[in-house]
Amino acid sequence: MDLIPYSRQSISEEDISLLIETIKSDLLTQGPKIGDFENSIANFFNVKYSVVCSSGTAALHLAYAALGVNHNSLGIVPAITFAATANAFRYQRADVQFCDVDPETGLILLDSLEECMANVSEKQKEECNVIAPVSFAGSVAPLDKCRNIAEKNNFFVVEDGCHSPGAWKENHQKKIIKSGACINTIASTLSFHPVKHICAGEGGAVLTNDPKVAEKAKKLRNHGINRPYNDSHEKPWYYEQEDLGWNYRLTDIQATLGMSQLQRLASSLETRRYLAQRYDQALAQSPFEEHITRPALEKGHAWHLYVIKFKDYKLRDLAYKFFKSKNILTQIHYIPLYKHPYYSKDLGELNLPGAESFFKCCLSIPLYPELTEIEQNRVMDTLEQFLNRK
Repeated sequence: MDLIPYSRQSISEEDISLLIETIKSDLLTQGPKIGDFENSIANFFNVKYSVVCSSGTAALHLAYAALGVNHNSLGIVPAITFAATANAFRYQRADVQFCDVDPETGLILLDSLEECMANVSEKQKEECNVIAPVSFAGSVAPLDKCRNIAEKNNFFVVEDGCHSPGAWKENHQKKIIKSGACINTIASTLSFHPVKHICAGEGGAVLTNDPKVAEKAKKLRNHGINRPYNDSHEKPWYYEQEDLGWNYRLTDIQATLGMSQLQRLASSLETRRYLAQRYDQALAQSPFEEHITRPALEKGHAWHLYVIKFKDYKLRDLAYKFFKSKNILTQIHYIPLYKHPYYSKDLGELNLPGAESFFKCCLSIPLYPELTEIEQNRVMDTLEQFLNRK
């Protein structure tokens, strides 16, 4: 049988045609496509500024660094996320504290966040500190409530929105909270990795409504270099390195692909939501409902991942192996970050109950726009075979 991955990129003929056109052009990196892509992103998310860069990790690093995160800073990160959310703080030599997550959704747990804040000293609150909620799997984090907690404690909020472009959620006051809109955050970040909604091969973006953050991020992505003069000046070639930055530039080739993909984001989201609804309908039936907890079918969910949870956690690893034996790939999102040796050697043994519960039971099953109904049925048939095995 053909392999069914847990996720994969979707490349159209139009993508390929536009890429060929760019490859034949005079500029392959830092040409006109960069500005075009940034403007398209800013317009889509209705923010003032977009700064594209080489990866989602680079976007997080640029956002933190542009705010002024340094060796005196503290970053608070939900334990269920990819390593980059925390690592980018460590690149700036900041301390990282892990916050628990809701055991049902994997989203940042506000009670745990309040507990983290209670342990932050008044002296520490004078530094440049950041809460980094993750809009996990495509569900928007409680950004408005994170902002309220942050403001009381002199923290910034930077959303890791790499799973959730185009996602939205209605809060208890019936207000729409949009991922990436930067209404409740100083900045949000995107990833253009192949398994994400917008594929550019690799890449990322910092979104913000703050001109200083945008200017700083743009400078830092290019070695900290500033070019103060325009073409009319007697020395238009002159430049100065004002900060120690990095080579986090995106190429015109990547920007071309990303811009083409962005134009299809709405239809991609529609397909993901349709496939998630099919999964939901199937999992509501026997024998699945006896063994599986399915994710809530939220209206504005972006469905980067479809994460099922086994009521008996002992079944999760067996299911992973069973799927693989049938040429279907699944994935675990994620091992709590405090369990990784890099963090555990400094933080010691941690046990956040929500993160532990989510991790032990979670399994991401295949979901991507080009997943066919036949392939999706095969996934469900395989899961049924697993649950009915003797």
